[in-house]
Amino acid sequence: MMGPRQEAQAALFYEFSLEDHVPHNHLVRSIDRFVDLTSVRAHLADFYSHTGRPSIDPELLIRMLLVGYCFGIRSERRLCEEVHLNLAYRWFCRLDLTDRIPDHSSFSKNRHGRFRESDLLRHVFEATVARCMEEGLVGGQGFAVDASLISADVQKQNSSNPEDWAAREIDPKDAPRAVREYLDTLDDEAFGAATSAKPKFTAHADPASQWTAARKGPAFFAYSDNYLIDTDHGIIVDVDASRSNKTAEVGAMRKMLDRTEERFGVKPDWIAADTAYGSSDNLVWLALKRQILPFIPVFDKGERTDGTFSRSDFTWDDENDRYICPGGKEMRHTWRTYSDPKRNAPVWKSRNYRTMGRV
Repeated sequence: MMGPRQEAQAALFYEFSLEDHVPHNHLVRSIDRFVDLTSVRAHLADFYSHTGRPSIDPELLIRMLLVGYCFGIRSERRLCEEVHLNLAYRWFCRLDLTDRIPDHSSFSKNRHGRFRESDLLRHVFEATVARCMEEGLVGGQGFAVDASLISADVQKQNSSNPEDWAAREIDPKDAPRAVREYLDTLDDEAFGAATSAKPKFTAHADPASQWTAARKGPAFFAYSDNYLIDTDHGIIVDVDASRSNKTAEVGAMRKMLDRTEERFGVKPDWIAADTAYGSSDNLVWLALKRQILPFIPVFDKGERTDGTFSRSDFTWDDENDRYICPGGKEMRHTWRTYSDPKRNAPVWKSRNYRTMGRV
């Protein structure tokens, strides 16, 4: 027998529990089990006024952002809609059915305001890393470092040649926020100011972004998001944003290594990276200054573009055991003796080539 038509009727009283409607195997329950945001309010206490209307709970904003990050919700407007409709998201954010969802504009205001001034997101990140260490997920013996390209929200049409855009002559009082921050970091080596490479274009709205073709396709404006990863369980122990060039990425790596040792007392025995980190200066800094064993391919500079001879310009004369220099000189080998007094290592020999004169 067909049942009656279902019609929605407003009830006078409801008995409803969010706890009963969130599955026990839902991801938000696993996240909530380990997320500890009790220190957020104390960290932000000095950045709120003692008078005026009560603010939105900062822990609620952070929980909503975590929902967006974990479930791939990039739009904050859509994030507010999803939290409004999804019972599991409401449960994770400590919201009842009748609680209102913050407006999407609250996120940008706090991110560019008190969150930035208090470095709150860094505080939450480091608290999470500390929890991972307590759970034994970070070994600290070996690290890996790499960078990911993050597209900047600027267009090529709103850019010009760097020579036509004198950044140091801009009045910071009249410049937008992104330009002021760029001016503040012009001399920051870790941010990429020390590189001699000049970009083809500079974005007027966001000059800190880098014009790059690193993806072997059409060039675009981007940043580099640098990660320092513990290799035991793939835990990211530090992250730092920089410009998208090798100098900036190497500077970010050094900054992250120093900060990890300062904040957590963790210094790796070795570090792995790709060729972008294989310059001689960086390898010397890791091996000698920081006493960290680098597993990094050496950046090959055998082919020269500065007018000096390239490696392929030299010819090997196997019969006479020598190299022939394109400048008309021969290079023969000599034997030198080395020893390591610190380790009392046995004496070993190595062969060096030296110029013997013109042929």
